[in-house]
Amino acid sequence: MRILKSSLKCHELVLAVTNPEDFWYLSHIIDKNDIVTARTFRKIKLGSPDERSQNIIKKPVTLTITVEKTEVTGNELRISGKINNDIEDIKKGSFHTISLEVNSTLTIKKPKWLKFQLDKIKESSFNPPNVLIIALDRDQASFALLKKYCYEYLTDIYGEVSKKLMKEQVKNTFYNDVINQIKEYNSRYNFQNIILASPSFWKEYVINEIKDKALKNKIILATCYSVGRTGINEIINRDEIKNILKNERIIEETRLIEELLKEISKDSLATYGIKYVREAALSGAVKDLLITDSLIQKFRDENKYNEIDEIMSLVESSSGNINIISSEHEAGKKLNGLTGIAAILRYKLKY
Repeated sequence: MRILKSSLKCHELVLAVTNPEDFWYLSHIIDKNDIVTARTFRKIKLGSPDERSQNIIKKPVTLTITVEKTEVTGNELRISGKINNDIEDIKKGSFHTISLEVNSTLTIKKPKWLKFQLDKIKESSFNPPNVLIIALDRDQASFALLKKYCYEYLTDIYGEVSKKLMKEQVKNTFYNDVINQIKEYNSRYNFQNIILASPSFWKEYVINEIKDKALKNKIILATCYSVGRTGINEIINRDEIKNILKNERIIEETRLIEELLKEISKDSLATYGIKYVREAALSGAVKDLLITDSLIQKFRDENKYNEIDEIMSLVESSSGNINIISSEHEAGKKLNGLTGIAAILRYKLKY
């Protein structure tokens, strides 16, 4: 995402969508009652209503709406709300949905921009990680594409490998399929790094069979003890990948949740649940606010987002950090298990 024009004195930003991951960022930046202007398409039926078949054309229009809700669907962001401007054949005040795709531009006007929202826009401007993760064992390989805020699970490959087979037979069956899959994904994404992890010696079987030196140089070996999503999450916590992705969001989110759980286990500098986090925010005690994207969406759907917005404003006013944690990876799931909202504190509170 790129900032095309900044008019923060007028509370406006003009943004360009450059990547599908921008939709995730925008869905958490755009709030209810924000004013959004963008170019979209309106469907028009040609022909009289009594005709058996009517042609439908899409007419481009520029709409300004007061936002009611946002929704990410596939490779687009849908922003719904009431129309503010006068458009031919569209009644002012009627409900409409703007659909944004990659290369769309939009203007967002807010009553107030919070620092964490501006930080999210800055974060989204960084190039996405270009890393393939593979969790491998004797007869299964799990592939995932690392993203800024989570990972995309790509596929699993299963082999029919008998434990009684000799080493050479193993290499020439299942692991050739794994190598071919690595080559296919690399030709599609041109990875900077490929993390290949396994227990024992399975990863060495694979890398020793790769003859392409350029591909081989991209591979970093690591250790994991599971495959599937469990194995992918395990690899994300490994030092090997942390060294590559020190600045990537998924690593930072995992670190924050680990710190939170450590403080909770000590009954020390942490609290969770909206009631207790709000009290901590009112006291100016919140160093890091942690909240999942799914909880934010839940409160929006229940028309209770103002409760979340109040807490975030309180935290920002006391120079705390606001962290929206993706529910799509293990760290977010752990936070959802703690109500979806928590805080790491500057000092311990007395309740």
